[in-house]
Amino acid sequence: MTTVSGTSSTATTDTTAASTSGLLTDYNLFLKLLTTQMTNQDPLDPMDTSEYTQQLVQYSQVEQSIQQTGSLKDILSQLSSQQMSQASSYIGREARFDSPVSGLGDAPAHWTYYVDGTPAAMTATIKDSSGAVVNTVTLDPETQGSYSWDGTKADGSKAADGAYTFAVTATDSAGNALDTTINSVAIVNDVVTDGTNIMLGVNGIRMSASGLVAIAAAGTNIDN
Repeated sequence: MTTVSGTSSTATTDTTAASTSGLLTDYNLFLKLLTTQMTNQDPLDPMDTSEYTQQLVQYSQVEQSIQQTGSLKDILSQLSSQQMSQASSYIGREARFDSPVSGLGDAPAHWTYYVDGTPAAMTATIKDSSGAVVNTVTLDPETQGSYSWDGTKADGSKAADGAYTFAVTATDSAGNALDTTINSVAIVNDVVTDGTNIMLGVNGIRMSASGLVAIAAAGTNIDN
């Protein structure tokens, strides 16, 4: 399944765990060496402990930071679980995302678009995940607002399932380019997390829940 957005926290977690383990090992070694030196020092010529005391304070601060980091991880984990629970209510509902990327799978890829102005001519371009154009269509300026694509390419063949990007070029009667806002629309099939981000499975791809702009009951007109 294609993931459109979101990052994995695995590498960060592994790095943090390795750093924490190293700090704790150094801290314990320092305490052991300090205790040994103090135990075996010459009573007639005691060593200056000011430097060791300063280092001990620094290591103590590091240890406190490690403990705080662990507590923060626990809090974030609980928040992630709560977010997952809340996001599960999206399953079976129709979601609209602030993204020109839509999935082509069991259902056609579906987009909504809004042109800022009064268009006289509009052309839509559909690209695959590699950026290659798979189809170009002429849109009716009088019925703008929504477009569904069943995967039929320009040569008449059927496009493979996956993520596709929709772009609209619109001009007014004077030939001036008009700005267009594009959203993708699909039914939410499942909810997953990588430990940091909540991802929604929609028509064979995964979209970040942070990109949601609307959610409605399936079958409800969410195009406007």
